[in-house]
Order: sequence, then structure tokens, then C-alpha cells
Amino acid sequence: MTMPRATIVVPAFDERENIGSFLARIEEAVSLPVEIFIVVDSPDDATLLGVKEHQSDRFDIRALISELPKGPANAIRYGISKANADVIVITMADGSDDPSTIDSLVRLVERGCAIAAASRYMPGGQQVGGPRHKRILSKVASQILRVALGIGTHDSTNSYKAYSKVFLDDVGIQSDKGFELGLELIAKAHRRGYMIAEIPTIWIDRSQGKSNFQLRRWLPQYLRWFFYAFGPKATK
Repeated sequence: MTMPRATIVVPAFDERENIGSFLARIEEAVSLPVEIFIVVDSPDDATLLGVKEHQSDRFDIRALISELPKGPANAIRYGISKANADVIVITMADGSDDPSTIDSLVRLVERGCAIAAASRYMPGGQQVGGPRHKRILSKVASQILRVALGIGTHDSTNSYKAYSKVFLDDVGIQSDKGFELGLELIAKAHRRGYMIAEIPTIWIDRSQGKSNFQLRRWLPQYLRWFFYAFGPKATK
């Protein structure tokens, strides 16, 4: 296959009922050559059966079993460690993210951005469904970071982003719990003066299965990186 322009890393937990349609939408929407890593914590995860059932002539699709401790942040870290491309895209297996923006996110990183964020809260973006309290906290935190610090996205908390592999190798990833990883990398990019760009996206809440998002458990980690963003500028 052609050398991939991006590695799409997808943390998954018990998503057999969603993973087939998720992969079909990726194939329909993405024109660039990419590799897709579906990362689970356990060989017993039913997601693996769904990946096995999906056949692709276009993309290299692999199911990976993480060798790190359980949790979405470590699944993402493990997927990144296996990537062959210079651009990493993080997206969710539940089908909430719109894959039609992946090509544009990748091209923004290729043009020199460290992070290209898919933004629900900028003009043209939208969030449909999902818990109201989660949406309010996410939007308010992102607005504070944008207004107070000038961070280049309206949606710092969204996990759906593309990253430069050079940037990731430079700053490292400390998150090992939940989806706070996206906010950690925004904060680090801001403090080190890396370029952050965004494009609008429409997020639609999952139609099948149950979300594994654990706000109470992961909130302290979100707060850690939120306040970290206000620290002094650092050199690259």
C-alpha cells in the first residue's frame, strides 16, 4: 500500500455494534492514504470481532491490543507508538465524530500546525445531543482558554484532533487516565508557542451502546491541564 499520510488512532471499548459503520464512514469520507489502528485493552474486547468482520481494499486497518495499563489515554498512547505516519489523528469509535474533516485536519498539520482541532464551538460547528452538564463545562473551559490566553481553538477539550508526530515526540504525553490527553497537548502547544489551528465539525451523540466517558473520575486531570495552560511560556 501507499505510505500513509496519517495514522488514525481509535481507542475502543466494547464497540462491536458501532465499529463496522464507523470504518465504513471513514472509507467513504477520507481520500488521503491512511492507516487505521483500533486499540483495545483486552483480547476479549468484542470490538475485535467487529474489526475482523470489516474488509477494506483501501486502507491498512489493524486491531491492536494495548500493552499499557487500561484506559483510553493509554490506548491512544499505545496506538501513537505504533504509528508509521508523520500525522496522527485521534477520533472515537462510537461514530460521534464526523470523518469528513479528517483530510482537512491532516493537511493543516502538513502545512506546519502542531495541532489541528475539530471544533464543535466555532462558527459552523455544532454539538448534537450528549449530557448537558458535560457540554457546558467543555464549552466554558474552552472559551476561557481562548479568550484569556489566545489559544487558537474554540474547542480545546475535544479529543478529535490531528497532531504532528514531531510535536508529540517533543512534548511527550503524561496523561494515563481518560480523554484529558487532548487538553494536555493543547496546553503544552500553547506554552511552547506551537501553532494551533481549527476547522468546524458537527458532533452527534452515539446512537448505539453506552459511553465510557467518566467525568467525575477524570475531572481532576482536566483541571490539572486547564491550569497548566496558564503557566509561563516555555521554549521548544
